[in-house]
Amino acid sequence: MKPIKLNHLNLTVTDVNAAKDFLETYFNLQSGGTRGNSFAVMFDDNGLVLTLMKGAQVSYPNTFHIGFIQESEEKVNEINMRLKEDGFDVQPPQRSHGWTFYVQAPGGFTVEILS
Repeated sequence: MKPIKLNHLNLTVTDVNAAKDFLETYFNLQSGGTRGNSFAVMFDDNGLVLTLMKGAQVSYPNTFHIGFIQESEEKVNEINMRLKEDGFDVQPPQRSHGWTFYVQAPGGFTVEILS
């Protein structure tokens, strides 16, 4: 039996527009529209539909995160450098289950970048 593809995720965030801008800027997601400051829908080139919904409070478990797998360690390094230059608090990538680092995204969720 062919695996069924996960292709939709909803994140509750404290700031929809900041989260949307972050995902567009660093991970090339495309905006499919917004409803004021309370909702945004985003797409990638592989059929993912990511929705962002405003919540007054975001309380994800410490280990919760979304991930963007890159094609090379160089790409991970490049994103890390861009985030650092833009003022995000990121540690250098390290060897773990891949070449990886994490960043706290605007809106209250964690993103992992790895190869």
